[in-house]
Amino acid sequence: MSEPIDWLPDGTPYSPRFGDRYHSELGGLDQARHVFLGGCGLPAAWADAPQWRILETGFGFGLNFLVAWEAWKADPRRPRLLHFVSAEAFPVSADAMRQAIPREPGLRLLAEELATRFQGLLPGVHRLAFEQGRVLLTLYIGDAQAMLRRQQLTADSIYLDGFTPELNPDLWSADTLRALVRHCRRGTQLSTWCVARTVRDGLAQHGFQVRKVDGVRPKRHNLHAVFDPAWQPRGPRAQPQEAITARRCMVLGAGIAGAAAAASLSRRGWQVTVLDAADAPAAGASALPAGLFCPHVSPDDSLLSRLSRDGARLTLAQLQMLSGQGLLQPGTDWCDTGVLEHGVEAAPRLPRDWQSPGPGDHWSRPASADQLSAAGLPADAPACWHVQAGWVRPARLVQAQLALPGVRWQGRACVARLACIDTAGGAPVWQALDAQGNLLAEAELVVLALGPATNALLEHSLDAQATWPLQPIRGQVSWDVHTPASAQAMPPFPVNGHGNLVPAMPLPGDAARPGWVMGSTFERDQTALPPSPEDQAAAHAANGAKLAQLLPRAYQGLQGFFDAPPRATWGAVRVASPDRLPVVGPVSDQAPGLWALTAMGSRGLTLSLLCGELLAARLHDEPLPLDARLAAALASERLGRRR
Repeated sequence: MSEPIDWLPDGTPYSPRFGDRYHSELGGLDQARHVFLGGCGLPAAWADAPQWRILETGFGFGLNFLVAWEAWKADPRRPRLLHFVSAEAFPVSADAMRQAIPREPGLRLLAEELATRFQGLLPGVHRLAFEQGRVLLTLYIGDAQAMLRRQQLTADSIYLDGFTPELNPDLWSADTLRALVRHCRRGTQLSTWCVARTVRDGLAQHGFQVRKVDGVRPKRHNLHAVFDPAWQPRGPRAQPQEAITARRCMVLGAGIAGAAAAASLSRRGWQVTVLDAADAPAAGASALPAGLFCPHVSPDDSLLSRLSRDGARLTLAQLQMLSGQGLLQPGTDWCDTGVLEHGVEAAPRLPRDWQSPGPGDHWSRPASADQLSAAGLPADAPACWHVQAGWVRPARLVQAQLALPGVRWQGRACVARLACIDTAGGAPVWQALDAQGNLLAEAELVVLALGPATNALLEHSLDAQATWPLQPIRGQVSWDVHTPASAQAMPPFPVNGHGNLVPAMPLPGDAARPGWVMGSTFERDQTALPPSPEDQAAAHAANGAKLAQLLPRAYQGLQGFFDAPPRATWGAVRVASPDRLPVVGPVSDQAPGLWALTAMGSRGLTLSLLCGELLAARLHDEPLPLDARLAAALASERLGRRR
């Protein structure tokens, strides 16, 4: 349940839990502008910076974020990226946020956009993107002290906010201040409205230079502090050299993973060249006619479940953003239809601690009788409904991301080997060479997004010891254009579980007639492409058998297609890691500037865009777009590479 709110006669929100107003009766905007934004020297302090990272305790109704966002929009010298990270134990509802929207027209528009995204805030880390991905709000939902201890970021400014120390002592405790210090660099500025002696002394003991400054009514004073300890702090993680000095990047592989890396890096100012051996982008596994992005559920809310929610949220946001830029067409290139999961082999089970109504309902819930009926399933069929889910044409998503400013596509570029060239006093330069040793491109940063071709390039460029334990997995789908009879047998939304069916979407080259896609097979250690006619026939039959179990009515409508030899099939090779999780991070300590984003397996549409943002965040010492424990589970370092 969202945090209950009472409303005082003057319209001020009041917390029954803490017995206090969220802000003074004079309004929270003056406090947000004077105490926090101005108190941290903003916007002047962020002028011309590549990024600025604000860390806040106590998100409340988001006024401090809205004011920072407003200032960023108005500033011609704004940083390329604004990160606003806020810890909040008791998030309010989107409806309550709308009720508290400021009256100022400019802020009202921003607040409405925030309220629209302020959904599904289960405990954990949530990334919300605005301004085409240049304003990034990261919410730590949970106990502030615990979240701050667990997460990774370096803050340039800190907003110490929340209910008074008398009412919420944990937020102002020495342990919380100690957790905050973990995220400070020398020179980090902190501001707060609270001038209590315990807070002043606590900040001073943890390395801050503290002083009182003039306050805003009804407070006479505020507190300003600068992190400048007398001792040498252990400090934040140093930024990689290439994130500071280099602006050229090569991405090898023009599938969904490579395009995601290119898009995330181009938004951070990199000039990205995407190389691929094929004549056109998305020629490998990303040439799938259509696929699903969808969260996973489990009773214990497993790592994969949490990761897939983060991925589905970010994928949907990116699809909306690219559509707003005119690069994708909703309904033609993608659609957030929702997805029904039918548990043919095992009933899908929601996390045990989810309450309904609650934020989990925004993600997944038991399927309704109407949804089951629409799918032609009995009322007692084991099924759940995924709200933040839908279908997408991967090739169109790849093309849209490659069309972003700063990204250049270079086809028919078959990279046989990488060579690292030392430069005088600068970052090493990587050269991409073809089989004859001709130079194809060069850059200070390389991202490998080659799927099953990753190990061959690593072996030829470094040595056999540099390869990773990646498993190729061939997948084949069946697809065709609907007949009037088959179209009537289809559910109005995709269904997954035992395979998955996209029941109606415009097919490439035949947008006037809807088609269907059913798949996919999971053929471990099979790499032959194109599949032989015998393999295609076997895969077509396997897909039909899956559909017969998944959706008997839909199978009856398509039985004529499956009884005949396959007219339209598709096959490609994906790659998976031993733990079936993506691989994101540096290839080797001995190869600076060589990174990888690979092993998406069968969840590329759900996870690739999230992994692209994770790669960029790691390179630039940014706040991570997901929980640090999830990020560690995806790190390339886990594969135990040899150095």
